[in-house]
Amino acid sequence: MPAIPGARAAGGGDPDGLRAVAPAGACARAAGARRVVGRGWPAAAGASTPRVPGVGASTPRVPGVGWADGRHKAALARSLPRALRTVPFTLGYTLVLLGTGLYARLGDPGTVRDLLAGSSTDVFHLSQRPLLTLLVSALWAVGGITSPYLVAFPLVLGALERRLGGVRTAAVFLLGHVLATLLTEVPVALSVAAGHLPDSSLRRLDYGVSYGLIACAAALAGLLSPRRRWALLGGIALALAAGILVDFDPLTGWGHAFALLLGVLSWPYVRRNTRWRPRSRRDDGASAGFAHSEQVSGNT
Repeated sequence: MPAIPGARAAGGGDPDGLRAVAPAGACARAAGARRVVGRGWPAAAGASTPRVPGVGASTPRVPGVGWADGRHKAALARSLPRALRTVPFTLGYTLVLLGTGLYARLGDPGTVRDLLAGSSTDVFHLSQRPLLTLLVSALWAVGGITSPYLVAFPLVLGALERRLGGVRTAAVFLLGHVLATLLTEVPVALSVAAGHLPDSSLRRLDYGVSYGLIACAAALAGLLSPRRRWALLGGIALALAAGILVDFDPLTGWGHAFALLLGVLSWPYVRRNTRWRPRSRRDDGASAGFAHSEQVSGNT
């Protein structure tokens, strides 16, 4: 009977000599296959299939995306309350302005009009109750809840308060608010007494936080590097000039100019009492600034 190729002999021999002539490359291929099996490929049908790294797994996270962003947001959420605690005066004052702005928008128009008239820092009210008038006039922002000062106010006063503290920041604000008001209203009283202005000039609608805010912005400029300082002062001056062109009101314009000058004159005070000053760098980033001028006829 002819031998069946590949059949094993009864004595365990190799009838057709296949073992002797089996190429050495086949053994190498078999060994290579075993090595491949070790790297994750199945050795035979039904064998367990190890997981190949990167196959069927979720997409790896890219550095700076997902997990890193989540960690950054969490750190920001933790640091925000601490940052707000460093500016209590600014935070509380901003909330007051938001409250009065909402009331001016949603409250009874007649009541709002009476409150604003009673808060006006004109000659008549200043002669009757000067301290109360100066106080309540600074509780409103012209334009109400849509006033651009509600954006500029926390930026400017917050940056100044971080450097000076709440009490000194309040002092700078009051310096601009009170002195700029008196420097504009006292000449009006003298002009009426001399007959150069009518008696109606003693009563005018004049309220808001513009004088104090401009003074704080100018004071903040004194703590910045020279390039940023003059850029901020130039921006304030341009904003005030644009406001005069849009709505010319000589008394308000003079008040804003006085407030700017008072802020500049406070530089020795703020520099002497500053907590810290940012290092001057060639590529300084944007700083808190003042970019809007509150200009409503007869109001500041």
